[in-house]
Amino acid sequence: MSESDSFIEEVTEEVRRDRLFALFKKYGWIAILAILLIVGTTGYREWVKAQNDLAARRFGDAVSTAQAVSDPAKRVTALEAIKASGDRADVLDFLVASAAVEAKDTKAALAALDKVANDASAPQTFRDLAELKRVLIAGDSMPAAQRKTALESLAQAGRPYRPLALEQLALMKVKAGDKAGALKAFKELLQEPDNTAGLRRRATEMIVALGGNPAGK
Repeated sequence: MSESDSFIEEVTEEVRRDRLFALFKKYGWIAILAILLIVGTTGYREWVKAQNDLAARRFGDAVSTAQAVSDPAKRVTALEAIKASGDRADVLDFLVASAAVEAKDTKAALAALDKVANDASAPQTFRDLAELKRVLIAGDSMPAAQRKTALESLAQAGRPYRPLALEQLALMKVKAGDKAGALKAFKELLQEPDNTAGLRRRATEMIVALGGNPAGK
């Protein structure tokens, strides 16, 4: 390479560096800002995750402490004192209802389940379970027509607790003295694809108790 070519190459390189420096001075803040945003976003996400984990641990510890209270009435009070939102609040209401039933406080149990059943933001499975538990806990204190309407809604195709709702509807027929209707309902219940072994056993026992044949039509 001649001295002339070498000189031209050095000048070209110098011009390139000057241009890059000029571009950096003009637009470099954008790159720096982008890096800061990436780092900041990542840091914020990690912070949020850590806060959520901490909140979950605190909630779990609070629930465990409350559940360890032996007296059911005091357990209800301890559970109701826990602050929660979203799905955690729904879980808490189920626990309150369970403790209230144990304490024979039907009013408190139904009030806790009402919160879940009427929570439009709660998963459908939560709302349906709360509604089913309301029907079971209320028992005969709930008007028969209201009970039947609630169970028929829960027994619709695709609902998660359909088989259990159908069982309760069949039991209502038994209580009403509708033997033929009850037999038909329990036999249809045996054909439900989502039945559990326990539910099939109970349905079979009811059919036999009503004088029917589980294998017959």
